[in-house]
Amino acid sequence: MIYGDAIANAAGGFTIKYPGVKLLKVNKVENSNYVFLDLNISPQTKPGVVKITVNRQNNPFDIDFEIKPRRSGKGRNFAQGVTSSDLMYLILPDRFCNGDESNDRVEGMKDQSLRRDTVYNRHGGDLQGVQSKLDYLYSLGVTAIWLNPVIENDMPTRTEHGYAFTNHYNIDKRLGGETAYQNLIDAAHAKGMKIVQDAVYNHVGLYHHTIQDMPMKDWVHQWDKYTNTTYKDQTLFDPYASKKDVKQMADGWFTEQMPDLNHSNPFVANYLIQHALWTVEQFGIDGWRIDTYAYNDLEFMNRCNKALMDEYPQLTMFGETWVTGVPNQSYFCQNNYNIPYKSNLQAVTDFQALWAMQETMTKDFGWNEGVNKLYTTLAQDFVYKNPNRNVIFLDNHDINRFYSTVGEDVNKYKSSLSWLLTCRGVPQIYYGDEIATPGLTSPNDGYVRLDFPGGWKEDKDNKFTIAGRNQKDQEIYQHFATLANFRKSSSALTTGKFMQFLPDDGLYVYFRYDNEQTVMIAMNTAKTDKTVVINKFAERTNGFTKCKDVLSKKEGDLKDFTVGSYKTVVLELVK
Repeated sequence: MIYGDAIANAAGGFTIKYPGVKLLKVNKVENSNYVFLDLNISPQTKPGVVKITVNRQNNPFDIDFEIKPRRSGKGRNFAQGVTSSDLMYLILPDRFCNGDESNDRVEGMKDQSLRRDTVYNRHGGDLQGVQSKLDYLYSLGVTAIWLNPVIENDMPTRTEHGYAFTNHYNIDKRLGGETAYQNLIDAAHAKGMKIVQDAVYNHVGLYHHTIQDMPMKDWVHQWDKYTNTTYKDQTLFDPYASKKDVKQMADGWFTEQMPDLNHSNPFVANYLIQHALWTVEQFGIDGWRIDTYAYNDLEFMNRCNKALMDEYPQLTMFGETWVTGVPNQSYFCQNNYNIPYKSNLQAVTDFQALWAMQETMTKDFGWNEGVNKLYTTLAQDFVYKNPNRNVIFLDNHDINRFYSTVGEDVNKYKSSLSWLLTCRGVPQIYYGDEIATPGLTSPNDGYVRLDFPGGWKEDKDNKFTIAGRNQKDQEIYQHFATLANFRKSSSALTTGKFMQFLPDDGLYVYFRYDNEQTVMIAMNTAKTDKTVVINKFAERTNGFTKCKDVLSKKEGDLKDFTVGSYKTVVLELVK
């Protein structure tokens, strides 16, 4: 894509003279400010700056198009993918840590807000701030960092979240720009940690140059009047759905501020796919989290996913599937269904496991209620090609903090963290959850995006340090860090098999195991203490005589034991 004032009207066309680069076709579109050039770049082409000559009458000029060398260490030092052996930590950069105050405001950008006393404005956190806390994250047990979008978001308001891109090829200068991003990625890789980038294919911000001056009318989905998506994912697989409902779900806009891109337009599709490939190679990221997955054109997503997997076989991708029901969720990723549409997406954000955990901790035990909901949800894993790739979580930047969901009950919260770190899948924790940060999306989602205390030099408390945490903070932090660091070297918890037993009056017992290790988890979701009778679980406990409590570090005989109300015990079994 070349963009410029009437650029397509060059009377003499375009010329490229560079060894290994051939201009195949000049594509002119409705708007003469755009032209799309099809190039063939030979694998033998040497890095350098290609001069694209624009042959305007009496005024020819060159545009520099750089061909960069491929990143070294392909498949070893980058594009590693995120697996069940990882623990992923989600960070909203603007709200985590301010490492460089000089970029808090950037001259010329539309949003000049900088007020930490309101959730609606920017607070100044940045990528250098994230980099400064890598030691903290490593000590916590984190092995991968997922950042909310880092791409330029030059919108007039609410730019802290980053989901309204305005220039795909710029890293937001208020976060530190390209240099800060590369420095963070390199520093993370040096510590053996991975970086996951947030991809947004469905929409862009209203102030993206392709929206302010569209290449062609069908660059976005057009309607006679503004039409919002219905958010009803069911229509995409409903055998009885009307075409009208399918179209509105897929082609309706997410919000008026985020125009819906038309993936059926080949220029749009190529623009997004090429940017995705460029990003992996340019920065050396390890994985993608794909925003609003169900709202994209799904055939386009298969094409985009395949392009990335063909080039970077170890790269992993998981899509946001904020839907209800295991069939709904599994439709959007690799599954075992024999249906016309087959997704090639490797994994999803496992909202179904989240809803089940919410019910486990907030509803009494029943035939279908309470912890039985969790058991049933996991029992439906047979639909997924590989459920261990699904990302499990308790909360994120869009929903209530789980500590608030469970009424700030410390026992319920610690039990939930224990589940997160011992269940199948890739565990993801949201920044601040390790110190039980509260927050509800009412009256605004900004209240689950509060600053991490200690990320700004003027903060009274620094909860990145033990000295800055209160007793409750430290209790939660220690619980999480102990189990997370045990998990790092636990083959059973990271890559082992999963076996669950039917819940009994609120007591739920499951195992993670392989040939080297067996871990037993007993979760009591009842209002009274419960006794775990070991011989009920002989299928997995036979042959073991000793055990070690992973959290308390106490060792002893493997025998019947009591679990307190809403508490969870994690035992490593020993022969």
